[in-house]
Amino acid sequence: MNPAKLLALLLLCLALPLNTQAANPSYVPAMDYLRLSPDVQLTPEQALSSAQWQVLSEETPNFGYIRDHIWLRFPVHNPELITLLEISYPQLDYIDFYLIQDGNIIRHVSTGDQKPFLERPVKHPHFLFPFQLQPDQNYQILLRIETEGAMQVPLKLWNSRSYFEKASTESQLHAGYYGILITVICFNLFVFLALRERVYLLYVLSTFGYLILVGSLNGITYQLLWPDLPAIQNRAMLLTVPFAMVFTLLFSRSFLRLDRSSPILNRLILLTIAANLLVAAVTFVVDYSTGSRLTVALAIPSCLLLTVVGPLQWARGNPQAVYYTLAWGALTLGSAITGANKYGLIPNHFITAYGMQIGSALEAILLSLALAVRIYRERQDKVLAREAELRALEARRAAELRLMDLALHNPLTGLPNRSSYEMRLSELIQASEQERYGIAVIHLNNLNSVTKTLGHRNTDRILELASKHFNAVIRDVPGAIAIEQSDVRNFYLANLDPQTFAFLVDAREAEAAHRAVLRSIEEVRYPMDFLGMQVPLSPQLGVAFYPEHGADGSTLIRRAMIAEGSKRARERGIAYYKPAKDSYSAERLTLVSELRHAIDNNGLALYLQPKMSLKSGNIEGFEALIRWPERKPPVRADELIALAEQSGLIKPLTRWVLQEALNMRSRLLELGFETGIAVNISPNNLREPDFAVFVQRLMQSYHHHTGAISFEVTETSMMQDPLNSLKALNSLKATGIPLSIDDFGSGYSSLSYIKQLPASEIKIDRSLITELSGREEDRVIVRTTIEMCHSLGYTVVAEGVEDEITLKLLEEMGCDLIQGYILTRPLPFKEIVDWLSDQPSRSRISAS
Repeated sequence: MNPAKLLALLLLCLALPLNTQAANPSYVPAMDYLRLSPDVQLTPEQALSSAQWQVLSEETPNFGYIRDHIWLRFPVHNPELITLLEISYPQLDYIDFYLIQDGNIIRHVSTGDQKPFLERPVKHPHFLFPFQLQPDQNYQILLRIETEGAMQVPLKLWNSRSYFEKASTESQLHAGYYGILITVICFNLFVFLALRERVYLLYVLSTFGYLILVGSLNGITYQLLWPDLPAIQNRAMLLTVPFAMVFTLLFSRSFLRLDRSSPILNRLILLTIAANLLVAAVTFVVDYSTGSRLTVALAIPSCLLLTVVGPLQWARGNPQAVYYTLAWGALTLGSAITGANKYGLIPNHFITAYGMQIGSALEAILLSLALAVRIYRERQDKVLAREAELRALEARRAAELRLMDLALHNPLTGLPNRSSYEMRLSELIQASEQERYGIAVIHLNNLNSVTKTLGHRNTDRILELASKHFNAVIRDVPGAIAIEQSDVRNFYLANLDPQTFAFLVDAREAEAAHRAVLRSIEEVRYPMDFLGMQVPLSPQLGVAFYPEHGADGSTLIRRAMIAEGSKRARERGIAYYKPAKDSYSAERLTLVSELRHAIDNNGLALYLQPKMSLKSGNIEGFEALIRWPERKPPVRADELIALAEQSGLIKPLTRWVLQEALNMRSRLLELGFETGIAVNISPNNLREPDFAVFVQRLMQSYHHHTGAISFEVTETSMMQDPLNSLKALNSLKATGIPLSIDDFGSGYSSLSYIKQLPASEIKIDRSLITELSGREEDRVIVRTTIEMCHSLGYTVVAEGVEDEITLKLLEEMGCDLIQGYILTRPLPFKEIVDWLSDQPSRSRISAS
């Protein structure tokens, strides 16, 4: 039912007794009263004969909280109709009823709130005294009343039938009232159990407190709960008021959220709660009258505080305060009226008697509406919050997808990036480990030049065009595998970095259609058409295969890039990974670290191999050869030099060799051996801008070795950078360093260029000397070379001489010096000194 209709029906029911009272044969008699102190005790006869009787000016006796006892007397009119006396205030401790006929007491009934309920003449919450009167007789009723509570005696004479008809109506009214409160309690209890929000439990306890309070005031609790225990009834009367106040204050504090909205009011309510709890405790040690006064006295300001809190919060914009103000205003007004009635400040009538019931009914309905609105608002807030959360989640999801897309794609070209490429490759490997895949990279070697020429913006545009072109070309490559495929876009190409692309192919399909693959590669190598220009990007391709060249994406990509950077890729545009030519392996990195440590800690050694003059048989000098004796397994000298050149260690290595060669010659001089030492120089040293300056300063420190330390440079290495090499060699010549051209005849050097070199010695490569005795063509070449070099003024050294026949041939051809195992293998310093000491016994070589 609609709460407003329910409230109107309740008010209508409350008004029924007032509207029908005039038709009922009942009335409130005119009374006299006698007020006596507690220490004065009179018999009924003495009371009737007392001269202190006074006329009661009010319709209803209401003396407030007094300790005196009261005698009341009044005549009974219409004895044929009047058969019942009702006292409608159930909290009177002791009542003595005397029915007097012609001055004689014909009936006496003793009852009260301090006596068991079952001893009452009529089992009713109110005090009812039935009687039968004779017509034409004079009857008078005498009442003696004593109580520790409020001394108010709302009485009325009734016809029994009329009264019980009226009582039935009131019972229905009270049943409706209690039903409202019980419904509110159950409803909010269920809400609390469902939502687990403290405010609903507090409201349940608050409403339950008012239910017990009103039931106690009306005597219902005494009749239904503890009819044989009057002491409990009195204790309940004292405790229900603070109980209801405490939970009402707690509910208000929670409902209005005062701990956040108003700290001052919050502290004031907590203080009032403490005061009510204190009063509840005090009622156990004081008498009923004092306790009753204290509870009622504190209830009035408590209710006023609750009334004030609502408007204050309303004024501050608290939306819950609107319903709260109306609800607690009604309850406070009703409670205040009832409290004032108890003190005797206002007369006793229907509104004052039922003020609390009316107020609490209004409060229950309005606060139920408020809590219903609260539930609705909270639900709406939760729905809105959930919708906002879903929108936020959707936005976050979209942002995450966008971030994921950015994390997996190149922002410029939109192609999948390295991470996408590696994930796709890993998926393929895991899905079918038996398949063979080609991992190909495309590096744009000319992109930096294009950027310097056209600028970054144009380069970005060219990259976008190139990526689309490459993707379209790779899509048609036999065996091409999509890196990313969807309804919107298909990518067969990935962007590893701004200058490098990559794609995947099924190796078997690609190998089966080799010509088609080569055609596609040629299309990739075409210049890009941009703004009417043909822009060459010079792409180079490197290819590695799974599983031959690696078992994971990172390794395969790395090895494909090694292939792309190889000399073959520069010459032919494409190269396949060759493990034997991989100078970037993990073993190599370890070796580089060990080599650096060896250079820094003298872990290397110089071995010397002698050069002997064929004319004199004397040792004319030595070639210093690098060795790494501590390294196990050993590293060949040519591998060590290549490793130093690739890793950038050639600079400190060459400086160490020069220093060590100078130290060795100093020790040879101390031993009486005046021979020179030749040191091999890398072409990388010739490209160092400070190399000539370093050598000049070093030779100044060892000026007595000037001319005795010579440099050997291979003809092939000088051809890598002829101009700079020639410039560096001329600077070294000016420093006083003799120059020897090593491995002559092994390369493709220009004779005209060699003629320009400041060299004084030519060393014929061992490849021409090794088979000199067995190959006529080699003998022709060597003889011609010796004659040519002599005509140009060079001293000629033959490397790799290992037998007597070769030595004889070279001697006949006029070769100046020989070097090789026929003399000795390269030896460390101590052994070469021992070998030199035995040299006189070896003179047979030159003598023969």
